[in-house]
Amino acid sequence: MKDYIFEIQLKVRDYECDIQGVVNNAVYQSYLEHARHEYLLSKEKGFKELTAQGILLMVSRIEMDFKRSLSSTDVFSVQLRTERQGVKLVFFQDIVRVSDQALCLKAKVDVIAKIDDKLSRGEIFDTLGI
Repeated sequence: MKDYIFEIQLKVRDYECDIQGVVNNAVYQSYLEHARHEYLLSKEKGFKELTAQGILLMVSRIEMDFKRSLSSTDVFSVQLRTERQGVKLVFFQDIVRVSDQALCLKAKVDVIAKIDDKLSRGEIFDTLGI
């Protein structure tokens, strides 16, 4: 898993594919988000609980580099690592097809936090241990 701190395996569903038979580009964002949510749950920091505490984690920017396509029934893993950069927490995420370990997508996702409707200076990420 290289320097990744979390990994989840998923399988492509037929309805996620476009007329060309490959996963629609917009679906990859859902895969990335699902992995981030599962990562937080693995740290016992679910979105529902954080929101109830007045802590809102929000994506401020996403960069995605498409390398290879996934298609129906492909099993793939979404791997991630995090890095604190000032006020934001950056998720570096890769999607890799399991059958041949082909890199399908590289992504960089910037996340910011609001606490009680005020922009955090980023210290909350250290406090949460994520």
